[in-house]
Amino acid sequence: MTGERTAGSPAPDELYERLKAFEGRTTVQGGEGRDPVNEPMIRHWCEAMGDTNPAYPGIAPPTMLQAWTMGGLAGHPAGSARTGAHDELFGLLDDAGCTSIVATDCEQEYPRPLRPGDRVRFDGVIESVSPRKTTALGSGYFITTRMDIHVGDVLVGTHRFRVLKYAPARRSPQPKPSPQPQPRPQPKPQPASTARAARPRPVVNRDNEGFWEGVAEHRLLLQRCAGCATLRFPWLPGCGRCGSPEWETAEASGRGTVFSHVVMHHPPFPAFEPPYAVGLVELAEGVRMVGGITGVPYDKVRIGMPVELEFLRVEDTKGAMELPVFRATAEEAV
Repeated sequence: MTGERTAGSPAPDELYERLKAFEGRTTVQGGEGRDPVNEPMIRHWCEAMGDTNPAYPGIAPPTMLQAWTMGGLAGHPAGSARTGAHDELFGLLDDAGCTSIVATDCEQEYPRPLRPGDRVRFDGVIESVSPRKTTALGSGYFITTRMDIHVGDVLVGTHRFRVLKYAPARRSPQPKPSPQPQPRPQPKPQPASTARAARPRPVVNRDNEGFWEGVAEHRLLLQRCAGCATLRFPWLPGCGRCGSPEWETAEASGRGTVFSHVVMHHPPFPAFEPPYAVGLVELAEGVRMVGGITGVPYDKVRIGMPVELEFLRVEDTKGAMELPVFRATAEEAV
């Protein structure tokens, strides 16, 4: 689906020129955080994330940056500093058939930490619109917005958020089998190799490429801070405990327990067969990571269940890749 049009929509080149005109347009100007940076919200965040860094709540965790700009369930008050540029851009894409959206990645920069009592203000801009791209999901445009966050006149953070606004790819309808009485199917462990629709590929960047190189070698690599020896995952450019940018790798044993989990039913995606379980696994080394849970039916996964790492080789329309997943131990699978 590279050049399809809906009735009345502009030609792809013409559409792109219209989209490019949005680059540099302001989406928020002079926005203000609903609440000052405060210790209770920092504490709730740290408890949810399991972050015991002693620096908090004296400062806010850097990854909370966007939280201070959000309007909460009630949204931002009427008359806030948001413009209509974002809605106008997305309306143009909707009219052109790009009615679906998926977040792809975000980048944050932290020039200085936020402290309790800080009052943040923020300005947003549409930073870039890509040419039309064709992906496994469909054909559309990558939209990058940037938010600059200040305390007074001091820049304290920058948040870039990128989405793909696309027209879903058409898929051939599957013939429906004749209705016959069938026993209730029992979920089976995921096979070691499966050929199916393309799975989403992990985003590999300069901060985490070493992790994925380890996965390709069937090694689960963590980072160990060279300053305070704290283990961390996911991979980050610096230590959240002492701030040191120096680190080395440490290979995890692969043993862990399910700290939390969800069962995915919706939305359906061709590369997966719902329902299936996704867990937050606490490794024996003390860090946590997200991964698929295999080896037992999805409804038998439980908090505290012991699991062991295995590497799943997936072959699909994009080729082969290795993924770390967690299998219930033999005692649990009985």
